[in-house]
Amino acid sequence: MKFRDGMWLVAQDKTVQYAEDIYTVTPRPDGKALNLLCPTRRIFSRGDTLNLATLNVEIEAQFDGVISLEVTHFAGAKRVGPNFDLYPDGKPENSANISKTEAVGTTITSGSLSATVGPDPHAFDIRFHDSITGAEVTSLLNRSVGLAYSPAVSNPKQVSELGSNGIAHYIFTQTQLGVGESIHGLGERFGAWNRVGQNIEVWNEDGGTSSDQAYKNVSFWLSSAGYGIFVDTPGKVDLEIGSERCSRVQMAVEAQRLKWYIIYGPDPKTILSKYARLTGLPPAVPAWSFGLWLSTSFTTSYSEATVSNFLTQMQERAIPVEVFHFDCFWLRAFHWCDFVFDTEQFPDPAGQIKRLKEAGLVNKISVWTNPYVGQASPVFQYAAEKGYLVRRTNGDVWQWDLWQTGMGLVDFTNPAAVSWYESCIEKLCDIGVDCIKTDFGERIPTKGVKWFDETVDNERMHNWYAFIYNKAVYETLQRRYGKREAVLFARTACAGTQRFPLCWGGDSESTAPALAESVRAGLSLGLASFASWSCDIGGFEGSPPPWLYKRWVAFGLLCSHSRLHGSNSYRVPWFIDDDSQEPENATAVLRSWVQLKRRLMPYLYAQAVESWANGWPISLRAVALEFPDDPTAWQCDREFMVGSQILAAPVFTEEGDVQFYLPEGRWTNYWSGEVLQGSGWRKEQHGFLTLPLFVREGTVLVLGKEEGEGGFGYDWLGGGGEVRLYGVQEGSKTTLVDKEGKEIGVLVVGKDGEVKGLEHLKGEWSVIKVS
Repeated sequence: MKFRDGMWLVAQDKTVQYAEDIYTVTPRPDGKALNLLCPTRRIFSRGDTLNLATLNVEIEAQFDGVISLEVTHFAGAKRVGPNFDLYPDGKPENSANISKTEAVGTTITSGSLSATVGPDPHAFDIRFHDSITGAEVTSLLNRSVGLAYSPAVSNPKQVSELGSNGIAHYIFTQTQLGVGESIHGLGERFGAWNRVGQNIEVWNEDGGTSSDQAYKNVSFWLSSAGYGIFVDTPGKVDLEIGSERCSRVQMAVEAQRLKWYIIYGPDPKTILSKYARLTGLPPAVPAWSFGLWLSTSFTTSYSEATVSNFLTQMQERAIPVEVFHFDCFWLRAFHWCDFVFDTEQFPDPAGQIKRLKEAGLVNKISVWTNPYVGQASPVFQYAAEKGYLVRRTNGDVWQWDLWQTGMGLVDFTNPAAVSWYESCIEKLCDIGVDCIKTDFGERIPTKGVKWFDETVDNERMHNWYAFIYNKAVYETLQRRYGKREAVLFARTACAGTQRFPLCWGGDSESTAPALAESVRAGLSLGLASFASWSCDIGGFEGSPPPWLYKRWVAFGLLCSHSRLHGSNSYRVPWFIDDDSQEPENATAVLRSWVQLKRRLMPYLYAQAVESWANGWPISLRAVALEFPDDPTAWQCDREFMVGSQILAAPVFTEEGDVQFYLPEGRWTNYWSGEVLQGSGWRKEQHGFLTLPLFVREGTVLVLGKEEGEGGFGYDWLGGGGEVRLYGVQEGSKTTLVDKEGKEIGVLVVGKDGEVKGLEHLKGEWSVIKVS
């Protein structure tokens, strides 16, 4: 939202007032905050203090390296909910310090980060800087904090009827954007990875992957300059990122208050860890969930026979399926979602699930759900009578025909509705369902509706709904199967939803550009402490040509989680290329990449354990997280790190031509053992069984077995394998974890080049020095 018409003029439909002075700076009695009284014009006489707006700015030390700033216009406005669930694991201890000098001004220090308010009351100047070196992080300078009305007001009396007279009130701030600084994150976004030049609304929508809308909006962004900012509201946040003022990032909300947290690293992994302390760490997911997920697809024809045939053929082709997913039409048409199997297609769902598992065709079962109830189902009437559905202000159940005919929306602010919904999930577990795809939850109404919890604000509920919806289902699975065994496959999210893994990238087209969109989306969401992520391999909309399917398979099996799923066409490989028997056919390619991922499980799961503890993405992990001092790494949105030690670059062409960047250091080609020196761009050509996959210098890589019993949750430390050494030196090491995530020991390279700690590995292991 632009408040100005260029640099010199105010936008025609806006009235804008800026904090011009810092009239007083008052330390809070507890010594942990500064309160600034900021008039919207310069104060030179007593008369200047009349008939003007003031803004209060509170700068508060939160914990080491984290400072919050809240701007308030009318302090009498109610603080409505819902609010983000901050510090779910407890707030870290912090000792703030406030100091003042005539030359510098007033400084509040929170560990490694300080904020200094300049000494000149007629110069609006707040600078955030490193507490030790004094290096500036970012700042709020002249006309960087303000309020606005839209449409423009011509008489101050109009403000007395805000909201009822169609006049909206906004608070905004504009932080400085440094030369060469790039901005990233803000949830799962599909456009250019560097957000500079973009206008972004943090507002969940069901818009597909080829638009500026997003399913997972997170009000946190990460800067290449060593800090991040988290905007503390689940309501809509509008950002102009170098797009109104080229040298500033503007954050605006329609409210009387705007609060954000600046998080200092300066390295990005430290920033993410602090952000995760604020909003929640991503919990562990079971090892089996890293295996291949296969779906019925969406509108395809499927029944018990279809499912059994797919899984039998996958087994015969030596492609193990870890999880089979029943998409929407496990339910009867028009009955979504009443949790009742379509008995015409699935006459004995409990028996079928049991038979599939006992036959070893699949390890786990997933089913689709959403938070809506179509009125064709008797469950609609039941839920409506019980008060489990969101209502209009006149008492009617809120309904529309978009998606499901006459559908209602489950009101998760009603504890009884939550209990009912959880009981429905429990009944699915009773028949053998292990995990739930929590689809939809983006199109949440804000006008003319009334929630059971009358204290919540409709606009703030729109994004927050994703949190309470996924929380209800996830915690049900935790209670049923254990804390480390719960798995979702969610589409919508907001800040904090990383606590309910995992999620996938939504509805992509079956095109190469959509594959690139998915890469950017996974990179982006990882910058909000979502450790796990997946996508629809082959794309969702349309039928992928064989070459694209195979390229997507290679990418998808290097994501933390991997699922074959489509809309109106199947994703089993023999349907893709008419069961071709040519070399590198779809079946052979899928088998090869599944085998590689299984072999990588000792490495992947150790990386996952570290990621969960720190709030980092497993894969896709942005190259910049590992190489933050490399300016080129901040522009790399067509490649990613698989954990900290392996770099992968998807191929986007049928011919196999690919260009990728290797950061500084020696990198070893995983396939050939060739060593390349970074930093620099490279070009290669690949068939369908490989892509650029490079191992970082100093890596001790533990590889398990490609095949065998136990699925992906096998005993990879007890069945033999390889320990590969890539440019190691004394002290190079890796942590060994078992399939439960428990640390078993450490392999470390000694002074003589020998690997110590091999006694923790059972079976036949070979140590190979690759480079």
